[in-house]
Amino acid sequence: MKKDTVILIAEDEAGHFELVKRNLWLSCVGNEILHFRDGQEILNFLQKEFDPQDQEPDRSFILLLDIRMPKIDGHEVLRRVKSDRKLKKIPVIMLTTTSDTKEIDLCYQLGCGFYMVKPVDYTRFMDAVENLGRFLSLDGIRLP
Repeated sequence: MKKDTVILIAEDEAGHFELVKRNLWLSCVGNEILHFRDGQEILNFLQKEFDPQDQEPDRSFILLLDIRMPKIDGHEVLRRVKSDRKLKKIPVIMLTTTSDTKEIDLCYQLGCGFYMVKPVDYTRFMDAVENLGRFLSLDGIRLP
């Protein structure tokens, strides 16, 4: 991942956000990280960043997206991002507690690049996010 890529985390649980942020940093991801507490916040941000009158925003993004969020859920955020001409280029990683295969299949059908289940166990959760950070810190990583 390029150093100027901004990591957007749409996660309504403040504790989960802090754990994700800390473990990304521990795994040498030094990118800027922004937090959004619900689906509407992330969509508002993206619509402002990708102003229709601008050709391209000044920075690139990767979105870590939870499914169960207030106002607009992760499915709808993913659907809107991947159906928008400018936003669909943003790689989306689903980072959620939902392990239902129907949910996973739906997210891939909607266009997510990777689906990661957040383990309930604290230590396993920390390890999973740290591994995600290592993956993201590799040069040349491009998600579909």
